[in-house]
Amino acid sequence: MQVDSFDCWGLLSAILSSPRALIYFQKSVSTMASQSDKNPGSIHDFTVKDARENDVDLSTYKGKVLLIVNVASKCGLTNSNYTELTKLYEKYRDQGLEILAFPCNQFSEEEPGSNAEILEFVCTRFKAEFPIFDKIEVNGENAAPIYKFLKSSKGGITGDNIEWNFAKFLVDKDGHVVDYFAPRTSPFSFEEDIKKFLGVS
Repeated sequence: MQVDSFDCWGLLSAILSSPRALIYFQKSVSTMASQSDKNPGSIHDFTVKDARENDVDLSTYKGKVLLIVNVASKCGLTNSNYTELTKLYEKYRDQGLEILAFPCNQFSEEEPGSNAEILEFVCTRFKAEFPIFDKIEVNGENAAPIYKFLKSSKGGITGDNIEWNFAKFLVDKDGHVVDYFAPRTSPFSFEEDIKKFLGVS
């Protein structure tokens, strides 16, 4: 039996002439494109939403040292963490430190407010000037892609899950996760690590 050679133009013509086949083709292409994005090399490969629903391309932070934190407004760790994070940001932002705060309501529903309410709380109570992003999930099937990347980047140090509010990932200027600090770890306690990656004495 003779097998005809593969006719890609004939296949494409058939696809374009059939609406159902065209939809399937488009979905397949979209799926392949999304799969190609599943292996980011660094934090800089992500785009996230800020608290006002604007897209933020994290490649804009190239050359910056990042401290990425899942935050909450009604946690027992809120006051100490926000206070210390704000002071660190004031001290080192001009040297290249950026703190990226991601509100999360997965831990005892301690971040129940809207994005607007969270912004008002953080800016009014703590005078924080670092960026606050859209509320996300950090654990489970619906975890934000950036948090799936963060958790996988430290060789399983966090297990499959973030433990609680105010877990902290330190990211170097190239967008690579270099350290992880548990929720109860004081931001002041790793100030020297921040300075090392900033290259300041």
